[in-house]
Amino acid sequence: MDIIRIDDPGDSRIAAYRDIRERDLVGRQGRFIAEGKVVLDVLLDSIRFRSESILLLENRLPGLSRILSKASPGLPVYVASGPVINGITGFHMHRGILAIGRRAEETTADRLLRSLPERALVVVLVGIANHDNVGAIFRNAAAFQANAVLLDRTCCDPLYRKAIRVSVGAALKVPFATFDTETTLATNLDSHGFSRLAFSPRGTEDLRHIRRTDRLALYFGSEGEGLPTELLATMKTARIPIAGDFDSLNVAATSAIALHHFTVGDL
Repeated sequence: MDIIRIDDPGDSRIAAYRDIRERDLVGRQGRFIAEGKVVLDVLLDSIRFRSESILLLENRLPGLSRILSKASPGLPVYVASGPVINGITGFHMHRGILAIGRRAEETTADRLLRSLPERALVVVLVGIANHDNVGAIFRNAAAFQANAVLLDRTCCDPLYRKAIRVSVGAALKVPFATFDTETTLATNLDSHGFSRLAFSPRGTEDLRHIRRTDRLALYFGSEGEGLPTELLATMKTARIPIAGDFDSLNVAATSAIALHHFTVGDL
């Protein structure tokens, strides 16, 4: 790696980091922003994603020697003072650790499903556009060893800066793919031997009474609206019992309970 001092927020070498609160690199030449020590560690360990450069607050450099030792030769590591970094990013960067990563070649849901082991658990997200929820669900997927996450085109990209940060780097660990239509995905899941289970407050079966199949896909929908009624009608549905005078759980909390239920014996 190459340590490079930056003294001017307008330096062209760090242009990709500029004003990241107002814009995100997702969709720009396959780049994304990784933020924080844990996420940087995951990125530098990743096989699927590679780092393009790192930007650090100068006082963070000494404490990152172990992590930075994994950086590839010649990787630019830009170092700057607090005021300069704040001028670059457009806000107070108290974490002081940023990196630019490049996404791997996008795979298809069918190809990803084909690569999974005989016993596999898949998370399917429909209409979840909130960065915090997507990041938290990826964190739960990693914690409970889900094999993949599949997202429809209306979901938040897991590589948004905030989604990666909330996931604590899990969005860089758990394989994922997007799909175009629920019908196509259902066909793919069926062809690869997956049973499907959708979660809804209106679910017909109590989660506590549902047993795991070897290949299982768990469906989760957006806050408020949840999964579309027509989609729920195509598969078994589950509910998590809660107090009768309360409406529902947050979707991230729901995913944590569901994933724990189906993986506790495998951990």
